[in-house]
Amino acid sequence: MIVAISSRALFDLEDSHALFEHEGLEAYARFQRLHEDDLLAPGIAFPLVRKLLALNAGAPPEAPRVEVILISRNSADTGLRIFNSIEHHGLSIRRAAFSNGAPPYPYIRPFGADLFLSTHGEDVRKALAAGVAAASILPAKAPQHRFDQLRIAFDGDAVIFGDESERVSREGGLDAFAEHERSRAGEPLSGGPFRGFLDALQRLQKAFPAGDDAPIRTALVTARSAPAHKRVILTLREWGVRLDEALFLGGRAKGPFLDAFGADIFFDDSEHNIVSARDHVAAGHVPHGVANDG
Repeated sequence: MIVAISSRALFDLEDSHALFEHEGLEAYARFQRLHEDDLLAPGIAFPLVRKLLALNAGAPPEAPRVEVILISRNSADTGLRIFNSIEHHGLSIRRAAFSNGAPPYPYIRPFGADLFLSTHGEDVRKALAAGVAAASILPAKAPQHRFDQLRIAFDGDAVIFGDESERVSREGGLDAFAEHERSRAGEPLSGGPFRGFLDALQRLQKAFPAGDDAPIRTALVTARSAPAHKRVILTLREWGVRLDEALFLGGRAKGPFLDAFGADIFFDDSEHNIVSARDHVAAGHVPHGVANDG
């Protein structure tokens, strides 16, 4: 599995980014060179990356189970501080694209990335349009470490699945949604933008023994409730995908449940749900589907 990540998602670069915003590129470049040997603190996605790379334990170096690639709008020159920090933290990240201010998303597909995480919303939208699972995350300091196990949670509609059912809900209300799902309970849902990443994650999980000691645990966390849950379960069965946990919340706020699960990251298409989640876990907004039209 290959994950591409931006430098501001991996490290806390907010001081230097604020300098760039207020004083421009030359001041930013001068600051990065001046502080080249000052190590960067971990950013919002750092614990996730560390856990992903830890899955390579026991795998041959030439054939890692997981590869993380740095995608950055820095130049190679100003990016030297980032690689110094990568080396200090012992992260096995060897490939990178430094675009020197230009949009870096064109390089994501040639690297074969299954997932792209960035703090730059337009890059995320372009990656999604190119068929790569992608999410925007707000830059922040690394969240508190809670579990050694890698824990990833997903919303369903417009993330794992297509947004057809969500469109029915928005256009016709909950009653129309319930009838739509009840009448189509035996029809598999279409795949959403994270279907490919879910498949890659499933293949990765199969490299390890199942059970409580497995290094990866996944969860579906959805606003759906019974009877609309049936179509979701049958779809995952049709796809041959196993999610370790499924939470059908019936509209309750997702944040406390994600906190209870201990997610390292949660993916959702709704900014409202992301706001609820961010108080508890790292959360990636997937700007796809009817919730993000216009």
